[in-house]
Amino acid sequence: MRSRTPDRLCAEAVDLARAAAEEAAFPGPVGEHVALAADGDRVVTHFFECAEPGYRGWRWAVTVARASRAKAVTLDETVLLPGPEALLAPEWVPWSERLRPGDMGPGDLLPTEADDLRLEPGFTGEDAPPPNSVLADEGSPVRAVAEGADGAATEGAAGAGRAPLSGELAQLADTEDADVTPGSPATQPAPVAGAPATAADGSELPVIGTIAGVAQELGLGRARVLSRYGLHVAADRWDEAYGAKTPMAQAAPASCMTCGFLVPLTGSLRQAFGVCANEFSPADGRVVSLSYGCGGHSEAAVMPKPPRPAPPVIDETVVDPLTLRPDRTGGSVEPDGPAEELGHS
Repeated sequence: MRSRTPDRLCAEAVDLARAAAEEAAFPGPVGEHVALAADGDRVVTHFFECAEPGYRGWRWAVTVARASRAKAVTLDETVLLPGPEALLAPEWVPWSERLRPGDMGPGDLLPTEADDLRLEPGFTGEDAPPPNSVLADEGSPVRAVAEGADGAATEGAAGAGRAPLSGELAQLADTEDADVTPGSPATQPAPVAGAPATAADGSELPVIGTIAGVAQELGLGRARVLSRYGLHVAADRWDEAYGAKTPMAQAAPASCMTCGFLVPLTGSLRQAFGVCANEFSPADGRVVSLSYGCGGHSEAAVMPKPPRPAPPVIDETVVDPLTLRPDRTGGSVEPDGPAEELGHS
């Protein structure tokens, strides 16, 4: 391995390097010579301070070289490079990672990705999905997963000799962890006696389907429950804060009724209210009216797949000459000619 000791003639060519730096920095000045580095055999780069106010810590790097057994040093290239303490712009961050909860305002639109992990295909009652839905794209990975899950459920049910579970029944079984077997009540498994479910604190939970379980779900085990007046007051308060008359809802592309981030309430309130589960929405974690809306609607705008740019075509056989200094004789006005009065001729 050859030594990286700077070549003596190239290291002494400071004046040549300074002249090249001054030509590139014209009309700006060039600072002191601060360092040099050997880039190869008979190749040395000289560094000069940049005196421009907006380039603190930057350095002019001028590379010189000489041929083997030659004494003449020639100029290779001149470029402005940042130094160890240079003032640089912060690293660019994509908008999807730069956005934070609370940044969205009235009129802002937040598109969702086609394979957003926070969303999954839903049931609309129609055979064909809406045109703006992610499932409308035949090549969508979300659609492939949905079709695969539906096919697996149908094949599994057919192989067991029974009809496949409907969407609502399957969802109910997964939510309540209940052992549901399709068919007549006679085929349903009987509950195991003497093995009640227990809560986290050790207390026994009522069995699903019993009178105690229904009473607990309806709130009959509490000393007092919310009256109709209290229910109406709460509904008016929620509608005033996150309803159809707010500036955010007026500028929204769609309402919360069709948004995938809406979590419906139970009871009679589910007809008009739900809970927002979009972390970028200003109503995240709050009870919103079904007529409310914001720019974070799940189906308002689906981000298209980024286009794949074509490979660059570079013609390396053509040289474009660039003038470092303006041509004094290239203008239409002669510098040595008599001065003319301003005005129309």
